[in-house]
Amino acid sequence: MSRPITIVEVGPRDGLQNEKAILEPAVRADLVRRLEAAGARRIEAVSFVHPKYVPQMAGAEEVMAALPQEAGRSRIGLVLNGKGYDRALGTAVDEVNVAMSVTDGFGLKNQGLTVDQQVGMLADIVAGRQNAEGAPGATPSLSATLSCVWGCPFDGEVSTDRVADLVGRIAALGVAEIALADTIGVGDPWSVTKTVEAARKAAPEATLRLHFHDTRNTGLANAYAGVEAGVDVLDASVGGIGGCPFAPGATGNIATEDLVYMLERAGFDTGYDLDALIGTARWIGGKIGRPAPSALSRAGGWPKG
Repeated sequence: MSRPITIVEVGPRDGLQNEKAILEPAVRADLVRRLEAAGARRIEAVSFVHPKYVPQMAGAEEVMAALPQEAGRSRIGLVLNGKGYDRALGTAVDEVNVAMSVTDGFGLKNQGLTVDQQVGMLADIVAGRQNAEGAPGATPSLSATLSCVWGCPFDGEVSTDRVADLVGRIAALGVAEIALADTIGVGDPWSVTKTVEAARKAAPEATLRLHFHDTRNTGLANAYAGVEAGVDVLDASVGGIGGCPFAPGATGNIATEDLVYMLERAGFDTGYDLDALIGTARWIGGKIGRPAPSALSRAGGWPKG
């Protein structure tokens, strides 16, 4: 058996949140279903944020209501604070991902919280989960994503030591999966290797997940470096759409179909149907009113069927 790599599909959330087109909850639920038909088993389906600030994510509850729970599939809801977490608990999300930042500049812009305040917020969520009534497993699993790991649009360069320190603090709270995000796409393969090694040393029991944006055309190279460093969980967005509305100049994530093509050609197992992914990328491009920017949505896979 080839080494399996889990690709967490983030197109319905990170992909759509920075697009000018605002899609109805029914269309976004349709996107999730199409992605699952193409092989996605973990999908960041919704974001529980205020629609005033991110109108593209309005109606998260409606999206989840249109997605009946199914065995072997996990729908993730992203939250920025305790209020968002409480909203997520009112739906059928299987996982909650708490977005945080490694810098005060981005944290204040994105959430109105400093890094220390974000850690406190996460600690409160964890404590609430521990005190919750009901049987174990009654609440969705919890992960955290650290934004701006390789650079911040407001605070500039970010040191590896700063990242490792924060990873250690989050792991100490009992969070089992921690994602490292290159929110504005400034990382390089060598810095990815260095940061992964430091994060693993700071939190040896935690699962590391990587989230790359392709702003400066280094996304796939960074994903390669992460896989070579032993990371088995990567985020990607169908069609390469998206970005962050609070990160000036940020473009989309690495495209799911481009990443699947690279990994499958190398012998890794992703569980995705490449042709179905390409079809979904072209479909969502039609919905947002522009061609999806991914390479494979233009060129197709190889060898040709």
